[in-house]
Amino acid sequence: MTDLPARVLSEDELDLLELALGGAVAPSVLADAWPDAAAGALLTDAENTPLARLVPPAGSTPATLEPLKPLAPAIGPQWDDAVRRPAREVRADLDAGDAVATDALGLLVTEVPTRQETDAAVALAEQAGTVLLLVPVSRRTPAPGSVGAPGLVRAAAALTDTLSERTRARVRTVVVPWSGPDGVTLEEIAAAYGASRADTLAAHRSASTVSAVTDLPHVRDAAVAALYPPASAAEVTRAAAVDHRRGTVVFFTGLSGSGKSTVARALAAELADDGLRTTLLDGDAVRHHLSKGLGFDRESREMNVERIGYVAALVAEHGGIAIAAPIAPFASGRARVRALAQEAGARFVLVHVSTPLEVCEARDRKGLYARARTGELPDFTGISSPYEEPDDAD
Repeated sequence: MTDLPARVLSEDELDLLELALGGAVAPSVLADAWPDAAAGALLTDAENTPLARLVPPAGSTPATLEPLKPLAPAIGPQWDDAVRRPAREVRADLDAGDAVATDALGLLVTEVPTRQETDAAVALAEQAGTVLLLVPVSRRTPAPGSVGAPGLVRAAAALTDTLSERTRARVRTVVVPWSGPDGVTLEEIAAAYGASRADTLAAHRSASTVSAVTDLPHVRDAAVAALYPPASAAEVTRAAAVDHRRGTVVFFTGLSGSGKSTVARALAAELADDGLRTTLLDGDAVRHHLSKGLGFDRESREMNVERIGYVAALVAEHGGIAIAAPIAPFASGRARVRALAQEAGARFVLVHVSTPLEVCEARDRKGLYARARTGELPDFTGISSPYEEPDDAD
């Protein structure tokens, strides 16, 4: 398996792969979307975890997709197993239900519902026996000021409660991994989840509601302009726009498989949900870009860690939050990153994810420890290269 060509998937491509693995799209959609994927190509995440093998069509043989490892979940309500279910499971539940369930309305919740849309949803649900509130969410970080996946799912859950209280319809919230891939529509995805018809809730907004929502970011500016003369308004607006927050570098260190990337992603998701913009510099992902071409000898490892620390310090210098999660096996490298952050005037938090070696090796999600034990991977931390446990972790 390790000799096969690999395609490292972006966040958007991971969404599409999740849809395919769940039965919402055919493997041929992946083959069409990624024509450069070689026959039998391994599909991996940014951590090089083999997730699936894609075999493009050949002659009369259709494309096939072989699952290998589960996709890594993150934190937040959009990752709750109760709502993030494969399309084939949701469809099977509907097929196993009564005759009313077979006529399910797929109501697409693409934006946080307004009062007007809530009323429209009630009217639609009263005419439907079963309603699937389909919530398309992306792994991508939302644009500043917009409601992200956690907020959209919480709003949909509240709408589910409202519809259950005010109508007799059977209502289910279903999270759909979605980044808007070419060649697939949300209506087609709704059908794959078992909806006999689909309707987009935001389409029920009136022109006046659309205008009011669009003008929301400017409401404060209008209020300031009404209260102050132009010169004073300019000073009030300027003061509100300045971010005096001190930057922070949160630096995770630990063995491969310790869970540092998982915890780092969870922290980034929590901060983003609180409206704090963060930059996640994960060790494996950085290797594909910032440190591409570096090896795994001590000098290269130290250079990789210093590059991560330099970028993290730049982010923090401007008031941002940088979260880094390399292995960072050597105390000297970690000390250099701490110094870079402090020179930038930022807080520095060192987090040691101290999972024992035997636990990391038992997980071996990427199959790296097994290869290191056979000597296939030299200079592997914890096996043939040392890990210096920090004595200064925060």
